[in-house]
Amino acid sequence: QVQLVESGGGLVQAGGSLRLSCAASGRTFRGYTMGWFRQAPGKEREPVAALSGSVVRTYYADSVKGRFTISRDNDKNTVYLQMNSLKPEDTAVYYCAAGLPGATLKADWYNNWGQGTQVTVSS
Repeated sequence: QVQLVESGGGLVQAGGSLRLSCAASGRTFRGYTMGWFRQAPGKEREPVAALSGSVVRTYYADSVKGRFTISRDNDKNTVYLQMNSLKPEDTAVYYCAAGLPGATLKADWYNNWGQGTQVTVSS
């Protein structure tokens, strides 16, 4: 098991940027695929991005391609989500998750979840 704590959320105007961080406990961080998911009010949770432990494979939802970048620092046990050109429809609670080595964007592959951080984009 790994404990995950997200930070970096907040209120930003459309077109602005935010950088989310997710700090993980445990000594096996680099073995996990790390993902970001989000859930807007009244909507189901959806995947945003994922990054394999070896930093070889990245996956992005079509809605964020070209605007969001996922990265990780295995020495710091931290995964990041750089969000640029934010849109009001990006407003959601963003969750960090740690998944199995072969995980992609399917939530079923993830078994450790953070508490979430709120991102609000005003128009």
